[in-house]
Amino acid sequence: MVLVHDVWGVSDHTRDLAQRLAAEGFAVLAVDLYRNKGDFRIDAPGPWMRALSDPEAVADVREAAAFLKRHPASLGRSVGVAGFCMGGMVALLAACAIPELAAAVPFYGLLSHEHGLLFAEAGLDPRKKPRQPLDAVADLLCPLLCFFGAEDEYVPMSDVERLKNRLAAGGVPAEVVVYPGAGHAFMHDGRPDAYRPEAARDAWARMTAFLHRHLELCDPRAAGESSAP
Repeated sequence: MVLVHDVWGVSDHTRDLAQRLAAEGFAVLAVDLYRNKGDFRIDAPGPWMRALSDPEAVADVREAAAFLKRHPASLGRSVGVAGFCMGGMVALLAACAIPELAAAVPFYGLLSHEHGLLFAEAGLDPRKKPRQPLDAVADLLCPLLCFFGAEDEYVPMSDVERLKNRLAAGGVPAEVVVYPGAGHAFMHDGRPDAYRPEAARDAWARMTAFLHRHLELCDPRAAGESSAP
């Protein structure tokens, strides 16, 4: 599994999720999208995300998947991707661009450039943001399982409904799960304001069952470490 962090970068939460996935029997690579940025500070997530290159992030996922396919812990096995918040957006874009991926699980990924954190009055740089995730799903290449909270302040339910409709029109298996009473980052047990234990437990069980169906498991003894290159 390639694991993509949220906007704040590889954190204890990211590492914990990677270790939990490894304990399920998956070899996990927690990719660091910021590894070449040197010292940085994120003052506001919106401008930071708007300045990031989606094609470069997807290329990082592609390289991470190739690395896993070569690694002794997962040699020759299928590879999937999961991501959270900004990483959920990247995971969705990757699922529409990387044929080598066998499954994708985005958690509360941003879907639209039309409003919210990714909206810019003057428009976005088309080299960095060539298309919004809602448009990319027309090219979905692998089974998809998406999670959202009904109270997400960054992903309106109108976007989620549009996602459902577009996925339904495609020919690739896809499911969108929405949790009432949950908002953004409901999986983050380090944030009591956001964490929703029941939704988090259900989403984890659904995700692991989905991955068990679509990916070949590794020996847990070989998959017990995550990496963030």
